[in-house]
Amino acid sequence: GLPAALPALPLELTVIYNSLLCTVGASDSAIEGEAEGIRQGLLRVLEACGACGQHLSTEELWQKVLQEVTAQELQAPLHRLGALQAAWWLSASRLGSTAGLFRLLSSAEDTGRAHCSKGENELLSLLKAWRVPAEEASLPLVQSAEDLKEILCTAAAFLQGLQELEAGNFPTALSLLQEAAGGFCSKRVLAQIYTCLSCCAQRMGKPQTALQHLKRALQVDFYCLPALSHVAAVYHELGETDAELQALTLLYEALEKNPPAASSSSPHFLMRTELLVHTPILASLLRHRHPSEVKYLLAQRCLQDGRVADAVEHYLDLLALLQEGLQQQVPLDGSSALPRIPEVFLEAASALEQAGRHQDAITLCEEVISRTTDLIPRMLRVEERLEQPECPSPGAGLAGGLLSQKKESLRCLAWRAAGYLQQGWAWDALGESKEAITHFSRCLGDLLRVQLCGSGVEPTENLLPEVEVLQKIRLLSLIGRGTQFLELGRHKEALLDFQHSLQISPGDPAATSYLVQALWKLNRKQEAAARWQKLSQSPPGEEGRPCCDIPFSFRPFPLYLVSCLEQAMFPHSDSLARSIQDYLRTSNQDPSS
Repeated sequence: GLPAALPALPLELTVIYNSLLCTVGASDSAIEGEAEGIRQGLLRVLEACGACGQHLSTEELWQKVLQEVTAQELQAPLHRLGALQAAWWLSASRLGSTAGLFRLLSSAEDTGRAHCSKGENELLSLLKAWRVPAEEASLPLVQSAEDLKEILCTAAAFLQGLQELEAGNFPTALSLLQEAAGGFCSKRVLAQIYTCLSCCAQRMGKPQTALQHLKRALQVDFYCLPALSHVAAVYHELGETDAELQALTLLYEALEKNPPAASSSSPHFLMRTELLVHTPILASLLRHRHPSEVKYLLAQRCLQDGRVADAVEHYLDLLALLQEGLQQQVPLDGSSALPRIPEVFLEAASALEQAGRHQDAITLCEEVISRTTDLIPRMLRVEERLEQPECPSPGAGLAGGLLSQKKESLRCLAWRAAGYLQQGWAWDALGESKEAITHFSRCLGDLLRVQLCGSGVEPTENLLPEVEVLQKIRLLSLIGRGTQFLELGRHKEALLDFQHSLQISPGDPAATSYLVQALWKLNRKQEAAARWQKLSQSPPGEEGRPCCDIPFSFRPFPLYLVSCLEQAMFPHSDSLARSIQDYLRTSNQDPSS
């Protein structure tokens, strides 16, 4: 409440500087909001000089103070307070405000030094050119302005590097992040910077360089687990499955141990780089995986790579983890690598099926079927294709909500139908053809709940992904039931199923091959021979994408259908081929024409 006096202001401003730093150090959390103490200090300076600035913004207040206050004894305290203000603004990513402040802090002589040539970063040039005021023995500081300058330079380079990375300006991002890596920060932050450098290099198409940066990150801070997660991702991109699985295994083991927090810089500083850099892109790049996510990635990669025994082990471990409490294992922000729980069950069932554990696969599928039954409406009418309206209508929000609801119903239906489909193939493997037919028929009966609105003859680019999955399930189920009818000698019923399969996927090689076999068994040899000739003369992919050759990465193709696709493949039959060739020769037809 005392009136501001010029002789006392250096002490007042130094007290504000020290107290704000102590507050920041005590909270040990990211700086947010405005530093009200700085504003009050500036108003006290203006008051002592007989001026007023209550109506001014903080930026305008700094401009007024630095342009109008010329007292020499206030320059050093104001510069220190300006550096602290820059820390608050950097924390809020107000880079322009920070640069403007340091232009004001630079004297006429310094302005020439701060001038940056083309290609140089203006903010970094201004920060580096800023002359740190000399400390006074009578006014001790809890953290020197020189240390604060180094931290500001590191934070400014780090923040701008992240911004350029997010904008896709990778060479500029790389330069700024390398500048930050040579700055003043803790081991934890240095490891984070190297991790960001690796992301930049990876996006520039330099995976080996990315691995080198990640190696440095782990050498600096072994507990930088996001770096280990990125190592696995780079090896995945390179196709080095063994190395990827090793990285994921190390990551899972580290997460299970609950490592202690990484050490900060030494000696301990009140204002640190990590308190200034906390942007969304950094949080995204450094997101910690949960144990269930890593376990799922292990299971998924093993299944995709054909390591069935390992996949089964990981999937069973994952199911046990999920039973312990899903809410504690998976983040709710949609960024998880873990798919929907029914898909996890179906993928686990697929792994068990491939491992020959057919009864266990049937049991897991039954769990999915029972839990999704009440979520599926008796009849579901949906548009077959994605519509792209030219302009949003007033009811677009409601329509979008209805579409989302229908998509969810379609997903539930796909999971339930896939459960029946997998059970059908499992019963087939057990030699129980009648049970297999029952479950394939249940799958097809479920799919009849969907009424598609569309001509069915248009190009497939705009098909809803959920609809495409249902079509694949229907195709596989018809092929599966048809093969069982063949086993039981019910050739006419088998023929109908294979014909329906080809209506869904014209030219599909598996369905066509089975159709040839059914026609031959029905003694319709001329038709069978004609089909066989057409199939054998068709280049791969000419008659449509084969159902069994769809890659894992194909958008609407779920991993849990892999085993069904493999079982639906037509077994090469030399005897059938010879019989058809003999028939063609007898009929004076050349099979190679």
